[in-house]
Parts: sequence; C-alpha cells; structure tokens
Amino acid sequence: MKIDRLIGILAILLQQEKVTAPFLAEKFEVSRRTINRDIEDICRAGIPIVTAQGQNGGISIMEGYRMDHTLLTSADMRSILAGLRSLDSVSGTNKYQQLMAKLSVGNSDILTSNNHIMIDLASWYKEALASKIELIQGAIESKEKIKFTYHSQKGEAQRKIEPGLLIFQWSSWYVWGYCCKRKDFRLFKLNRMVDLEAVEEKCKERQIPMPDLSLRRVYPVSIQVKVLFEKQVKWRLVDAFGENSFTEQADGRLLFYHGFTDKENLFEWILGFGDCVELIEPKELRKELYNITSKINTIYKT
Repeated sequence: MKIDRLIGILAILLQQEKVTAPFLAEKFEVSRRTINRDIEDICRAGIPIVTAQGQNGGISIMEGYRMDHTLLTSADMRSILAGLRSLDSVSGTNKYQQLMAKLSVGNSDILTSNNHIMIDLASWYKEALASKIELIQGAIESKEKIKFTYHSQKGEAQRKIEPGLLIFQWSSWYVWGYCCKRKDFRLFKLNRMVDLEAVEEKCKERQIPMPDLSLRRVYPVSIQVKVLFEKQVKWRLVDAFGENSFTEQADGRLLFYHGFTDKENLFEWILGFGDCVELIEPKELRKELYNITSKINTIYKT
C-alpha cells in the first residue's frame, strides 16, 4: 500500500543521513519512478526532501529542517511493530511485519524484543473480512466507489458509497463513507455487507469529516432499565460492563442499571441470561417480555 511505503521512506530518512533512489526502490520492491513520485508526495505534505545528483548524491531531509532522530525511538518502533502485527492478524499475511523489517535498517533488536505483546484483531469471520478489508483499502486508494447489499434491523438495502475510512471499533470493522442514497456520510459494519464489489466509478472530491464514534452518538440511549441478576452470572456483568456496574443485594442478587438503544436489543440481551435475570423496570416492557417468553414456551411445549 502506498501509505505504508511513504511511512517507510520517512522512517528510513530519519535513521540515515542520505539514501539513494535505487536503495529505496529495492527496499520497497517498486520502480525508481514510483520512488520519485513518493518523494514528490512527501514534499507536498510539507516535509522538504532534497535530492542531489553525482557520486555522493542521494535523497535526504533538507538541512535545517532536520527532524530529531529520537522522534522514533526503539521503544516507539517496537510499539509500532506490535500494532502492525495486529493488522497482520486481520489480513492473514505478514506483510506489515515485512514492512517493519525494512524500516528497522539493521536494527534487528527492534523486531525481536517486543514478543511480550500480542494483539489479535481477527474475528470468527476472518476469512470473509480479510477480502473485504483489502477491497475497501484498494477502493479508497484508487478513489473509486463500492457497492454492496446491507443487512440491518430495517431489512436489506442496496448501497453505493464513496469509502473514506476503515475503522476498527467495538471489536468490529466498519467503513465510513459518503452514501450515494442518503447523500451524507454513514458508518457501515463490514459483517453486514454482502456481495461487496468495487465500482469503476470515481468518487467526487469532497472533504471527509471524522466520524463521531462516541457511544451516545452511535448507540443513543432511549430506554433506562433496572434488572436483577442471579449471582452465578456475575462474571458476565463484570466482563461486559465492569465490576462497578451493579450493586450486590442482601440476598446475593445483583441490581443493575443501564441504558439501551431499543427494546429489541434489550429483550435479546435479557433472554440470553435464561432464568437468571428479572427485568424490573420499565414495567410496561415486562408485559411485552412476558408475551415473548409465552410464545417461546408454546414453541417448545410439545
């Protein structure tokens, strides 16, 4: 990916006074012409790069603008490597670790001294996600639209978007982009996208706003609940909401307060606890929950 290569070139220039275009071309397995275009892009980003011809020529950061070489310390590089390894867990390759091997420029200790950190971003849907992530990355870089069928509570819908960002949040992958149907930016969960295709249709030049990923924005609370849990499911509350999310009662049961976006998610969550939970409030939803459990009872009665 081009952005990986640009970061790599900068990292090498921070560690070496001067390098040649053939050296960078060999490192990143691209042509000298591609390296020259990369140098131009770095200059446009505001970092002045100097190229000198001749026997002692090469590529360097302009003298006087020299960035502090401690900008990326060994500890920093090891942290970066841990993060890049986590991306390898998504793609199923080791291309990001290979990138770090190129960035280390002889400092092999960077690659071997951080094995105490392991981050795995893979999910149960790793095989399907890896291909989606790769396709969306390519579409973002080539500035082309993508189309897909999207599944949500409202049903299925055909969408075409201009992808802007790939986001890993709440243990899932999302794409943030301009929806051609809604005429606005929307967040789409990759697991809910099927029949994903790249469209040979260029995106319009537009400013991509950063998404508001706060829980209140993405999952606005509309229902406040009061729930009693049996003590044997305490570990589940601790795991999902933390040790301070409930109050232990005299009889050992756990009193829990929380907000939910809608009653469908609330009922699905409560039913997952079987007979170890009782919805106390809102009282009007107790009746609805009773009706649901009555229908379930009818299904399994015979």
